[in-house]
Amino acid sequence: MALVAGVDVSTDHYVNGRRLASAVTFEDRSPLDGSLLANVSRGDAATADAAIGAAATAFPSWAALGPADRAVYLRRLADLIDANVERIAAVECVDMAMLHESLRLRVIARGARNFRAYADLAAAYVERAWESNGTRNRVVRMPAGPAVVITPWNAPFMLSTWKCAPALAAGCTVVLKPAEWSPLSCSLLADLAEEAGLPPGVFNVVQGIGEEVGAALVSDPRVRRVSFTGSPATARQIGVAAARNLVPFTAELGGKNPLIVFADADLDAAARKAAGQYDDSGQVCLSGTRLLVEASVRERFLERFHHHTDQHVLGDSRDPETTISPLIHPDHLAHVAGFVERARAAGDEVVRGGRVWREGGLWYEPTLIFPRSNDAEIVQNEVFGPVLTFQTFRDETEAIDLANSTRYGLSGIVYTGSEERANRVGRAVRAGTVWANCFLIRDLTAPFGGIGISGLGREGGDYALDFCSDLKTLQILDGSTT
Repeated sequence: MALVAGVDVSTDHYVNGRRLASAVTFEDRSPLDGSLLANVSRGDAATADAAIGAAATAFPSWAALGPADRAVYLRRLADLIDANVERIAAVECVDMAMLHESLRLRVIARGARNFRAYADLAAAYVERAWESNGTRNRVVRMPAGPAVVITPWNAPFMLSTWKCAPALAAGCTVVLKPAEWSPLSCSLLADLAEEAGLPPGVFNVVQGIGEEVGAALVSDPRVRRVSFTGSPATARQIGVAAARNLVPFTAELGGKNPLIVFADADLDAAARKAAGQYDDSGQVCLSGTRLLVEASVRERFLERFHHHTDQHVLGDSRDPETTISPLIHPDHLAHVAGFVERARAAGDEVVRGGRVWREGGLWYEPTLIFPRSNDAEIVQNEVFGPVLTFQTFRDETEAIDLANSTRYGLSGIVYTGSEERANRVGRAVRAGTVWANCFLIRDLTAPFGGIGISGLGREGGDYALDFCSDLKTLQILDGSTT
């Protein structure tokens, strides 16, 4: 047990309804000041075996409950999340360094919404029914089995609930493996699941290093679903392991998303939103990191963009005045800085920022780069930090070509004063989600996922529930029953 931001947090795994310690631990340090938050149990193959075994044993009875009875547990869990927002936000703020105000006011409460939304959707499922060839037919959802959920270090609590909620609502049991850089809020989720009365083995949390315990989890033949958010490189390894056991696999893998601004747009609104892409130090997969602006309004847009970027405040994530937090880890700071240094060396123009803000800290200045060409590394590869590129286009065709010129396809943002253009360009941009004149407005029933190396499969609404289910067609000969 560790005291983190005034909150007692277990540092052990949660398996089969009880805490399980490992002989070996790993350090978890705060991005805010480098202080040691906890020594966390480091899972291994034996830990993975115990967790999957618990999930497999618990699965038949959990699946047999049915959606309405499972929903009672999930709504109870949602109520407990709402009652503990302050505690969870305090822990996640020092563990991951996301802004405390964002966590407290928006992000953690989204976890409760996830559980309620999927409880309602699963309970409301209407089996497709029709008659054909003298038979009466129905499509039946069957819970798939134990599911492994692997989540990233950014917004770990919310993203864990986003994946675990549909799996549990569909009747799967779950083993959650949080990222080793920010594991603590997921430990609190395990406490709340226990308080909500989820039966032992239905929900499990295993901590540790991906190459060790994560690899063991995804390769276990008892696992029937795998859901992952992270990098394409890790997804390829997980996909290979899942394929060996013919296990369906969904992955959300980040993006290099365009933010397209046409001359007829509200330029101040577009520039303000562009400067907002630095929020959370750019550690948001959906951020519009490639600014594509119509050439005729280049200078007017840039003037407004710099004005709004100047309003940002780098500082302690617990301070309400702060708008840009530190990066998650020294290794990630080196990753971000390396991109910018290579861009400089290649001849790209660093217009603003491009430096560590405070020596010895993990803050990186909001950075804007004019790339020498669209083929530049800084344009084509995801940085996942406060680094944006700026390019211009002459017309709609060129804007769409630039938007679709990377291997990624997670999201896109379009600013225009024309509804017809918003529809036309929105349809032409190859991405899983495109916003027009807005950003990050989410409907939990909508499909979410990426195209290209941004992902595989879809989460959200019935798409997630179908993924966590095996669909069966039941045919009964008409007149064969009374």
